[in-house]
Amino acid sequence: MAEINIKEIINDAVEKIMKDEKLQKQFMDEPVKALEKLLNVDLPDDLIEKVIDGIKAKIAVDKIGDAAEKFGDAAKLLKKLF
Repeated sequence: MAEINIKEIINDAVEKIMKDEKLQKQFMDEPVKALEKLLNVDLPDDLIEKVIDGIKAKIAVDKIGDAAEKFGDAAKLLKKLF
């Protein structure tokens, strides 16, 4: 049996989810259904929950990173002005 790489599944899923607003909404409303549709694979319940938790965490971290990056740009601009 092939080994399942959860990190790879999470990274691929996040990339696809972030590019598709409809899929983002479906993932927030029905994460299991959205993930099964996205992956086209039937994963065991305990594994799918780990993947969903990983996706949510990665999306949150990416959003925080984006916000910090924007804040960093604003801080650089303020330093130049003052």
